[in-house]
Amino acid sequence: SNGNFVLELDFEPFNASFPRPTLNKSIGNGVEFLNRHLSAKLFHGKESLQPLLEFLRLHNYNGKTIMLNDRIQNLNSLQHVLRKAEDYLITIAPQTPYSEFEHKFQDIGLERGWGDTAERVLEMIQLLLDLLEAPDPCTLETFLGRIPMVFNVVILSPHGYFAQDNVLGYPDTGGQVVYILDQVRALENEMLRRIKQQGLDIKPRILIITRLLPDAVGTTCGDRLEKVYDTEYCHILRVPFRTEKGIVRKWISRFEVWPYLETFSEDVAHELAEELQGKPDLIVGNYSDGNIVASLLAHKLGVTQCTIAHALEKTKYPESDLYWKKFEDKYHFSCQFTADLFAMNHTDFIITSTFQEIAGSKDTVGQYESHTAFTLPGLYRVVHGIDVFDPKFNIVSPGADMSIYFPYTETERRLTSFHPEIEELLYS
Repeated sequence: SNGNFVLELDFEPFNASFPRPTLNKSIGNGVEFLNRHLSAKLFHGKESLQPLLEFLRLHNYNGKTIMLNDRIQNLNSLQHVLRKAEDYLITIAPQTPYSEFEHKFQDIGLERGWGDTAERVLEMIQLLLDLLEAPDPCTLETFLGRIPMVFNVVILSPHGYFAQDNVLGYPDTGGQVVYILDQVRALENEMLRRIKQQGLDIKPRILIITRLLPDAVGTTCGDRLEKVYDTEYCHILRVPFRTEKGIVRKWISRFEVWPYLETFSEDVAHELAEELQGKPDLIVGNYSDGNIVASLLAHKLGVTQCTIAHALEKTKYPESDLYWKKFEDKYHFSCQFTADLFAMNHTDFIITSTFQEIAGSKDTVGQYESHTAFTLPGLYRVVHGIDVFDPKFNIVSPGADMSIYFPYTETERRLTSFHPEIEELLYS
């Protein structure tokens, strides 16, 4: 600020043209709302379906065409080809593998990606025919959900001691590590299932990006690459913090990482190019530091970004915005709140566990809601930070690992090998 002039931040104009719901029940159901909005736009006429055609024609993986080739030039030819394919698929056995009619479909303009069997390909083709005739939200969601789009995923979690053994209980190391490791296992299983059902022969990659700690003795935090247990294609990729003096070797609190993150994001971009031999399809940030790095990377690479806050510190520390100077030496909230504000506005979509995380309740303010308007006296004033009605918000509860959580009656599945260790822990 300069005298009576205070810096004001207003993010509303950047989203002014973007559709958003007005009903409370729509908060956290962004994908559902956007599908309704998009299907309404597609219903305006055939010309409004042109972007969908262009997307299907240009869609590829590492230069290899997926879905449609250049034999299909317009919507009329697309409908003609789809009806021709439908007539053929009805005449053959449902479980006929795609490879048996792949060349026939290539000749008329259809590439791999529709399904691995005649039955699945027919379902996909009928979904698109229905969309071309009369778009509706459910059909649109189902069709888009089956298009093969995500093969390489990057998950960012810079702070703490991120490893699979001997780290829980270390500073800044706990639930987020467990959450991400469970997440990547489930994500890999889902990606492999979908890729197979889409009729593709592609090996996905999931990279968890964290900080390399050369002096973390007794852990794997000093190893550049570590495979995630019980996965085929998931790895932890560690990149060190750097300054002009070299690599930062010691652990740093999550509240002290801010000066290193911009250089870290540049180094991560180089490492990703080497590991993936290209760009990721999706970047997922975790917590404030991971989300700001995800924003920098997504902006640099032109990649879809997802944000998961886990916890926004602004609501954990009452009046931490008004009295930020009192907390600054220890917590550096001026950096963290600014990073959170930037990341939540830059990201393409935000995953939360509950409605309350977004918009709170009758008695409490939501974590994101608290960023709608606030002031850091002497630094800046936010007049419009985030809108809880923004369709980028999506509620996805974490779920549970069904190999661990099962009915108590299934005694044979109990992990009895841990009993001695548990008894020692409880009764020693």
